Amino acid sequence: MNILGLPGIMAGMTKIERIDTTLQGGEVDHPPVSLWYHFGIQHGNGDAFARTCLEFFEYYDLDWLKVMNDYFYPLPEGMEAIRSRKDLQKIAPFDVASSEWRHQLKALHIIGKTLENRAYFLDTVFDPWQTLRRNLAGENLPELMETEAQTLLRALDIVTDNLIAYSKLSLAQGAAGIFLSVPASAEIMNRDQFLRFCKPFAVKLLSAVQDLGKMNTAHIHGKQLFFQDILDLPVQVLSWYDRHPDCPSLQEAKVKFDGCVMGGIDQDIVSRRTRAFLKEHVREGIEMGGGNRFFLAGGCSIDTWVDPGSIRAIVAAARS
Repeated sequence: MNILGLPGIMAGMTKIERIDTTLQGGEVDHPPVSLWYHFGIQHGNGDAFARTCLEFFEYYDLDWLKVMNDYFYPLPEGMEAIRSRKDLQKIAPFDVASSEWRHQLKALHIIGKTLENRAYFLDTVFDPWQTLRRNLAGENLPELMETEAQTLLRALDIVTDNLIAYSKLSLAQGAAGIFLSVPASAEIMNRDQFLRFCKPFAVKLLSAVQDLGKMNTAHIHGKQLFFQDILDLPVQVLSWYDRHPDCPSLQEAKVKFDGCVMGGIDQDIVSRRTRAFLKEHVREGIEMGGGNRFFLAGGCSIDTWVDPGSIRAIVAAARS
């Protein structure tokens, strides 16, 4: 420990030591680094998904694993879309362990056992509003916010409770935290809508798991962010597209947010630049992130068709 009571730099830190020290505000041998993308295998089962996640993690020797979650929230029985007040009223509590999410939970169980005492992993969860938009209400959600606000709010509360139940099961499988995607951006909805239909339910979900995960992360999705409105989310880590010119920088966020920041890599260029360029990009990102409270990662998912050598170059540059 140093004179400030924070961990000093340790030579040859383990992946877990590196992340624990980062979360505590101490200096590390290099910033923990990870990247992720959607594997597109949600037609399969949890065993296959776990194998793919672990192969990805081991091949690139990442510091932590962000487990994607492409198993969708189930539609009410007999429905193909939520379009009306009557449809919203059909949203109800359900047994998450026996839903399509059972495949994700099976994968998390396998991943947890495999990585136990070696590395941390996070589980991706989409916030309640985004959950509705993804496959339940979809294109109908903007109109429902205008015409069925009260019924929609009640439905969002039920969705939140189901997501809390799922998140607690996820954390029980060994996840170090929930990586909650929150669409706090003007290109997705206006600020009044965000404060009414999105933020309260994200806060409710995150508050319910606040003490269950040491690395709970809020991913603020979008480019025209309501950044000031998300600084009080009860998480240890904030993630956003910090490399976009319209978004706050890592340095700006660290002044306003007491926890850790995650970013430094522009996810849109990983599949479009040479390895030499990416190594310099990483060095620049590390300088922007600073010597503590910083996780090196993309501002969102990278492309699935990425050259494996590009990811390896990024990881090597992070550790050089």
